[in-house]
Amino acid sequence: MPVYPDLYDCVYGDPDKRPLVMVHGNGEDHTIFNEAASLLSEAFTVYTPDSPGHGQSYPVEEYHYESMAEAYIRYIERRELEKPVFYGFSDGGIIGLYIAIKRPDLLGQLIISGANTRPTGVYPRTYFATLVDYLRTGNPLAKLMLIEPNINYEELHRITVPTVVLAGEYDLIRPAHTRNIAKHIPNAHLDIIRGEDHGSYIIHSEQIAYLIYNYTH
Repeated sequence: MPVYPDLYDCVYGDPDKRPLVMVHGNGEDHTIFNEAASLLSEAFTVYTPDSPGHGQSYPVEEYHYESMAEAYIRYIERRELEKPVFYGFSDGGIIGLYIAIKRPDLLGQLIISGANTRPTGVYPRTYFATLVDYLRTGNPLAKLMLIEPNINYEELHRITVPTVVLAGEYDLIRPAHTRNIAKHIPNAHLDIIRGEDHGSYIIHSEQIAYLIYNYTH
């Protein structure tokens, strides 16, 4: 069995508190959560890793959501985190869905923001802009968004962990797609954040800290 390096991370708060893992989106790193993690450290031990091929984590030759989910499963197990809350933004939310599907025993709660289950879950203009970016630059992270994820409704039905599905009122994800994700995850709660776009209430924002706190207490 291959030996994989662990993910680079920052840890906030008392190690005896409830664990919370916060995962960033495509092309970002853990620093987008600096403000929120500082606030949340009053209630949680907050872990903000860099995904494979992002930030200060190890490089990868190809990006796939399922392999990133496997990396986070290993991360949670190596850290010996007991039923952590997993919060994922955008690609981080997709990773969270894959974890909850693959390992229903691992998480204590799942909160996702601006996630999609297939490439066409975004608005056509967003998909086209990503396609243009990939054709111009060959960016493998753009390619990832063009061909993945591919999560079907049957897989969503297998998610048993308590789940909250968030999106901004003006998100990149089509509203009907977000509603369908919440509809097909048993007992999921849906919240559309008024006046916000894909990342305005998340990236370097304290607002996501209050949302996470309210949905976990």
